Amino acid sequence: MSSVSEAGQINPEKLEAFIGKVVGDFGAALSSSLVYIGQKLGLYKALAEGGPQTPAELAGRTQTTERYVREWLINQAASGYVEYDAASGRFRLSPEQRVALTDEDSPFFVGGGFYVIKAMANATPRIAEAFKSGGGLLWGDNDPDLFVGVERFFRPGYRMHLVGSWIPSLTGIEEKLKAGGRVADVGCGHGASTIIMAQAYPASRFRGFDNHEPSIEHARRAAEEAGVADRVTFEVAKASEIPGEGYDMVCFFDCLHDMGDPVGAARRAYEVLDREGSALIVEPMAGNTVEENFNIIGRTFSAASTLCCTANSLALGGPALGAVATEDTLRDVVKQGGFTQFRRAAETPFNRVFEARR
Repeated sequence: MSSVSEAGQINPEKLEAFIGKVVGDFGAALSSSLVYIGQKLGLYKALAEGGPQTPAELAGRTQTTERYVREWLINQAASGYVEYDAASGRFRLSPEQRVALTDEDSPFFVGGGFYVIKAMANATPRIAEAFKSGGGLLWGDNDPDLFVGVERFFRPGYRMHLVGSWIPSLTGIEEKLKAGGRVADVGCGHGASTIIMAQAYPASRFRGFDNHEPSIEHARRAAEEAGVADRVTFEVAKASEIPGEGYDMVCFFDCLHDMGDPVGAARRAYEVLDREGSALIVEPMAGNTVEENFNIIGRTFSAASTLCCTANSLALGGPALGAVATEDTLRDVVKQGGFTQFRRAAETPFNRVFEARR
């Protein structure tokens, strides 16, 4: 019996539509590398600053080779990332494209995501081997662009929501931080979240912790540049061993799910929090059933989880919660750490925001 008859009659229209989808994904995957190049070489910023330009003009402005720029621009126009005027032969950015691709202070900036994609794609050979061996890939062993991209990708959302809605959604924490509180930011990476909080609450003191020493070194420099080094410190430490006590808030920004010992991290947060303090746990948006993740957000986060989050936890011998861990799973982890209260305090299209208390 043929494989066609075993699977049922093929619908030519459905087959054609599926092949069309695959070709579209081919184009998206290849084009993501070109968006990374555009970010890396400043091509988008040059378009934004210089207005409509021919390939030769953009190449001259960016000191790049016209022949590559011409092909790049054709791809970008076909992708909908730039606009083209046939009459003048010039390419430009629309106001919307300009904000999303060049304005790093905008909550709609997406440029950092393409650093993440490039870095995760470079991990593919090692992840493929891990599929067979069951091993993993430590966070710190990834392409360095991952660390750059994660900061640039998450910072706009933190800037938009962290002080404006996430902290105010917690039980009495905003008032404590305005008056002068103590905060631990666990898994702080390059320190974007820590610095944003320090700028918003000058009476409070903040300590950022991460097990990746190069990220901590970067965070220290960033704090100096932001003018908050007098009230922010960054230290290398495991999440389950952070120092200190009496914190009003312990934060986990998009990191609890990829830890080797998330229960140990939750337990340590419980131990170092003040009795009236809160743990702020920000996690990627995900459903509580498998099928609730069958959307563009679930597609993106499950891919990132396979290539990075799950791999890091498995490399550490952890439970591999993953970026699409259910709320029930996260609740169980937090309660195993000692907390008795756990609730969803806020959410965005990309994040679930939880509060844990004694």
